[in-house]
Amino acid sequence: MSTRVILFGGHGKVALLLEPLLVARGDTVTAVIRNPAHEAEVAATGATPVVFDLEASDVDELAALIGGNDVVVWSAGAGGGSADRTYAVDRDAAIRSMDAAVAAGVRRYVMVSYFGAGPDHGVPEGDPFFAYAEAKAAADEHLRASDLDGTILAPSGLTLDAPTGRIDVDARESRTVPRADVAAVIAAVIPDASTFGRTIRFNSGDVPIGDLFAG
Repeated sequence: MSTRVILFGGHGKVALLLEPLLVARGDTVTAVIRNPAHEAEVAATGATPVVFDLEASDVDELAALIGGNDVVVWSAGAGGGSADRTYAVDRDAAIRSMDAAVAAGVRRYVMVSYFGAGPDHGVPEGDPFFAYAEAKAAADEHLRASDLDGTILAPSGLTLDAPTGRIDVDARESRTVPRADVAAVIAAVIPDASTFGRTIRFNSGDVPIGDLFAG
């Protein structure tokens, strides 16, 4: 039976690698994007692009969009720039999407975060990364406190290297991991109920992704 996945941030580098993986295994993928100019590139992966303004949407509008799917994957982000926009997308819109998933009865939610995320992220307030660190900490905590079947994925520094298919989930320090391996991890955890309620931090490593997750 096909799993219906709605993916926020559908034109991101990880998302464009994830979409064909999901389509190839028979999933139906709705890829939410901001820029209509990206529709053709997303459609080429086999996903269905939907142009939607996350910053301007409320919970009801998001619930209407999410309804009918089986899984929400959040890989959206402001991509740097102003702190205000970072908070608006990475924190506020992400939190609304979780509340909308609850309202729509879509329990499975996968959040793409980063290795050092959390209230104790350690990023000083004057650092340009501070707004992102704060936003992701708040969004992750909201997911943990929700009734959703949530998984938080926290990859280390992202590279464009070729995938290795192997990661280290016991790492204590952030190193690097190819975006293609992050996409493979997302695909693997989506159907894996043993990852519900978990935060999974990972670098590149020696253990095959397929040995770690039931997906």
